[in-house]
Amino acid sequence: MPVNTVFSWFIRKRLHQIALFKKYPREVQTEVLQQHISALARTRFGREHGILPDSTPEEYRAMVPIRDYNGMKPWIDAVRLGEPDVLWPGSVRWHAKSSGTTSDRSKFIPVTEEALEKCHYKGGKDLLAMYVDAVPKARLYGGRHLVVGGTGRTEEADNGVLTGDLSAIIINNLPWWCEWRRTPARSIALMASWEEKVERMAETTMNQDVRIIAGVPSWTQVLLERILEKSGKRHLGEVWPHLQLYMHGGVAFAPYREAFERIMPPGIHTIETYNASEGFFGIQDRLGADDMLLMLDYGIHYEFLPFTPEFELDSSPFHPTVALEDVELDQDYALVISTNGGLHRYLLGDLIRFTNLAPHRIKVSGRTKSYLNLAGEELMVGDADLAMARACRQFGMEVRDWTACARREESPCMGRHHWVVEPGKSPVGLPDPGLFATALDRNLRALNSDYDAKRTADLVLGMPSITWAAEGSFKNMLKQKGKLGGQHKVPRLSMDPRWVEEVCGLQNEKQAVDEHNSGL
Repeated sequence: MPVNTVFSWFIRKRLHQIALFKKYPREVQTEVLQQHISALARTRFGREHGILPDSTPEEYRAMVPIRDYNGMKPWIDAVRLGEPDVLWPGSVRWHAKSSGTTSDRSKFIPVTEEALEKCHYKGGKDLLAMYVDAVPKARLYGGRHLVVGGTGRTEEADNGVLTGDLSAIIINNLPWWCEWRRTPARSIALMASWEEKVERMAETTMNQDVRIIAGVPSWTQVLLERILEKSGKRHLGEVWPHLQLYMHGGVAFAPYREAFERIMPPGIHTIETYNASEGFFGIQDRLGADDMLLMLDYGIHYEFLPFTPEFELDSSPFHPTVALEDVELDQDYALVISTNGGLHRYLLGDLIRFTNLAPHRIKVSGRTKSYLNLAGEELMVGDADLAMARACRQFGMEVRDWTACARREESPCMGRHHWVVEPGKSPVGLPDPGLFATALDRNLRALNSDYDAKRTADLVLGMPSITWAAEGSFKNMLKQKGKLGGQHKVPRLSMDPRWVEEVCGLQNEKQAVDEHNSGL
């Protein structure tokens, strides 16, 4: 049976199911939690918490505290040692290694067969289904699908348990219908050296008929720029005439939009996804929208914790959460998830805001540990990303990467935010840092009323300062940490100045070397 015929059947079936959870979100989520409790009762974690197959949602929340990764680690360690039925029925072969953005320490997230099939792969199929429904004339399966993943290095323990990046796990286990059209070859996609992989990917894909690109914007841009450089073409429409779709996630797209508008052909569609090692959560279900549909039937049950920077999990493990039917618009919520990967009331670390309640659509607004709150301004990553994008557009420039911290000062105000920005292309040259800081500040004040109040008359919070970072500064820092490529990234905002200091330190070292060499 032709692939397009099979896929057409799948599209009709899934669109009906998606319509159902849009219409009956509470009922669908209740069913997901009941299935979760039933599975949990067959595990050591469930027995230790007194969970029975017929435990109610209220009993589940009363018996299982909210935990972050460190709280779940003793059980995850047992799973990694090969013990079955610990967090989820059966044995778990794969663990996704992830350090996130705010810590150098690795996390090891169990990836069960259920999580792969009913969550991660289901998300990919749903994205294509919704896209083809919106663009009926799309011919995605006539060409190749370029997947820009992370490192493919995996580690195998004596008990057969395998650890690697989520992208490596997914590529190693892809169903035939996806592997059939994926490019590059697995031997290249799973290369451990990011720099070598970029070269090989560029060489092998630039002469293929690529119709879909999928990857994190920051690292995908590096590959696409290299392809344009090697091919001598102006934009990707000249390299791949049938390119139709770019699927992105991992970081906000807004700061990279200028660069991708230059790289991509006119008329390309972009779709945002919200997925992580812990699960697949959201898909942009409308072309041109800036929010995502919360996917409610992927074996993930959601709770929402109203967020303030002062919240401490250790002192409030049974802090009341908000159910899906009670959430409000424009409130930052920390996600608490119970998944078919064996996570139970797990504090993910991400912040989301609801943009719509019928159906439930969201934006990722930041991280629970990535914000600036020196004087009560409560600046989150979502607003910072958008302000950076608007400031760059005003000056006709692109941005490669950036990070910011809060610094106290001995002055009339408490301190200011210090931003280190690595610019991308800028046809008219870089603006004066002070002028850019003024534009950034104005955009932040327009987006965030708390920030605006604290910036009034420079009495509490001073004007932000900008340092332009040399080309490659962020790449070199991540390379030194062994985190080049894939899902790795620097936290956008941090109260800890070390990320800013490390980037500036590397830049100063490079400048000193250049000055020394020029004097020889």
